[in-house]
Amino acid sequence: MSVLSSGRVPFVAPPIAPIDETLKPALRALLDGKAKPLGSLGRIEELAVQIGLIQGRLDPHADRAKLMVFAGDHGLNEEGVSAYPSGVTAAMVGVFLSGRASVNALARAVGVEVQVIDAGVAAELPPHPDLISAKVRAGTRNAAREPALSWDETSNALTKGVELAEAAARDGADIVILGEMGIGNSAAAALIMHRLAPAPLDACIGAGAGHDEAGLARKTAVLRRAAERTVVAHPLEVLAEFGGYEIAMMAGAVLGAAAQRRIVMVDGFISTAAALAAIRFLPEALDYCVFSHLSDEQGHRIMLNALGVRPLLDLGLRLGEGSGAVLAAPLVRAAARLLTETVSLEEVLASMPS
Repeated sequence: MSVLSSGRVPFVAPPIAPIDETLKPALRALLDGKAKPLGSLGRIEELAVQIGLIQGRLDPHADRAKLMVFAGDHGLNEEGVSAYPSGVTAAMVGVFLSGRASVNALARAVGVEVQVIDAGVAAELPPHPDLISAKVRAGTRNAAREPALSWDETSNALTKGVELAEAAARDGADIVILGEMGIGNSAAAALIMHRLAPAPLDACIGAGAGHDEAGLARKTAVLRRAAERTVVAHPLEVLAEFGGYEIAMMAGAVLGAAAQRRIVMVDGFISTAAALAAIRFLPEALDYCVFSHLSDEQGHRIMLNALGVRPLLDLGLRLGEGSGAVLAAPLVRAAARLLTETVSLEEVLASMPS
């Protein structure tokens, strides 16, 4: 059990069991015995071994996948760090719930359930069967001037993320997919990456949802002011200083899903920043994470390298919403089925006529 208390409300992280590597030789032998040339399925075989280790079994299952889209607004957007106004966050939540967003179409195509979480949208959202109200506050404070979250809010967001992932596991999800929506959240993610990768700030800042050259210069100047305001380096304190409610809640979901031995599918730049914070806090969480794709956002490759991981796909995506992770979900399902549904070479040879 890991606990961090910087004030009145402590965050108590769930215990995450380290992966039992002793099962790896048996998983590898099982794959090598299938009716195929050794290693001929490349990364899919590596993924199959990881899934078997996550679940601690030779016959893993990864059929049911749930995308959790965490939404929140950022006070930092007052400084013009995004090309879009904050009101777009609430509008896009409505589009997700109507089933008409890009990620809804992708999720339907590959059989992934979609759930939206109001982590901190700066608007009152009407009830909806697919919306979970977990609002910590109506948007963060302006991180260029003060901590974005109070400590109590950070602890609250992390705890709710843990609880939501645990609920998804109880509901039967084999795969927990992280998605997000929050105007200005690429700016918050850049600050988290800068402090936790760590990496030079300029290497962490990208165009986000579509800045032109002037907008990118303005975003960079604002983030320099925010970074110079504090020297914190503990991952949860970094979340409090810079992160959004949706980012902190995603970090909690990483820990909660890993504690339940579920596969955590990490999406792009912002989801990876949340995973980075979770992993820097509890390194055992890394082995439960599958990094779905390489985002086209500047800095994502550096952040993945800092974690020592390789993404499954490189499609030039920079949408967020969980889109890349949703597209990679069939690869995870296929890897698990490789272990359980492929005939062995021994059986093929035994069936041959004498």
